[in-house]
Amino acid sequence: MRPFDIPAEPRVIEMAFPTKIVFGAGALAHLPAQLERLGIRRPLVVSDAGVAEAGLVRRLADVLAEAKIAFEVYDQVRPDPTEKDAFAGVACYRERKCDGFIALGGGSPLDAAKLMQLLTTHDPPLSRYDDAAGGDRHVRDGMPPLIAVPTTAGTGSEVSRSAVVFLEDTGRKTVIFSPYLMPKAAVCDPELTYGLPSGPTAATGMDAFTHCVEAFVANGFHPLADALAIDGVARVARSLPLAVKEGDNLQARSDMMVAAIEGAMAFQKGLGACHSLSHALTPMAGLHHGLANAILLPTVMEFNRASVTARLARVAVAMGDNSLSRQEVLAGNAIERVRTLNEEVGIPPRLREVGVKEGDLQAIALKAVQDASHQSNPRKCSHEELLSILRAGW
Repeated sequence: MRPFDIPAEPRVIEMAFPTKIVFGAGALAHLPAQLERLGIRRPLVVSDAGVAEAGLVRRLADVLAEAKIAFEVYDQVRPDPTEKDAFAGVACYRERKCDGFIALGGGSPLDAAKLMQLLTTHDPPLSRYDDAAGGDRHVRDGMPPLIAVPTTAGTGSEVSRSAVVFLEDTGRKTVIFSPYLMPKAAVCDPELTYGLPSGPTAATGMDAFTHCVEAFVANGFHPLADALAIDGVARVARSLPLAVKEGDNLQARSDMMVAAIEGAMAFQKGLGACHSLSHALTPMAGLHHGLANAILLPTVMEFNRASVTARLARVAVAMGDNSLSRQEVLAGNAIERVRTLNEEVGIPPRLREVGVKEGDLQAIALKAVQDASHQSNPRKCSHEELLSILRAGW
């Protein structure tokens, strides 16, 4: 029997999972009903060139046209959006007299749309709302409604209260965090992920997995988040390899979309050192966020191992370990199982193999220590310790 994890000191905490989710094959057809529910008459569809080229913007447009819903499209969001993307979208929103947003795509369009809705009612700069500096206190309600339609199973931005953006005045990927940023609805149709190639499927899937693992071992008491996170771990372990090999496998794609939702819901509890490092690696070394997470996660788990042995043991069991070994052994097995999962889906094992230069590690660690994610890591992280993780993963 596990020991009680309820804090000994009495205190009050808040937990919420409020996003309305329309889930399942064919869910896209239910988008007009959500627009009507939210009173959106002229949405701005926010997407990117890759999603448009894949035909998904046209597919969504056909659904809206059939329902006789007027809409506008802004499909110029860049990978890893910047403040300029948000301002350009807001200008389009205002010029075309829109009254709400539909975000279609992966994490970049979804995050960009959140920033656009923020800037329609909040003053710039976006750095004012930096979570690391307590910027959430400046975010208020009253923004235009946003409906998220994900085309990947990774960030879970469709249900999360965060947006990540590269800001020139901070010089790093910056997390903006507030419950007011949560989409009013998420239309999650796993069929929209069928065309995603195996590489991005693996990287985005491991992003969802990292959310689940880091949230599960993060400091704090949040049993709802823990339950979602450990279920997400099991789903990714059993379904990501199949989703990579058989891109149109509905069961695997559905499982991964659920895991992405669970990971994003769970990380309201917190994340960890892996995310602080990946938030620095993306702008400084050009790595895809999910790929950076995947490569570094085993090393971060090893760094945290002594602090969260029991939790890592449960990760191993969720991933299919039925050896009934001692917790210390299971914790080590969890790390090896993550390495094996990475190998199975084609993730390179080391940062050097994806172009990260050894001479840049010091600067990357300096940026990472400024990121708020490591503040909930189960083991405290200094700049030197983050640098040691980078070197071990290089």
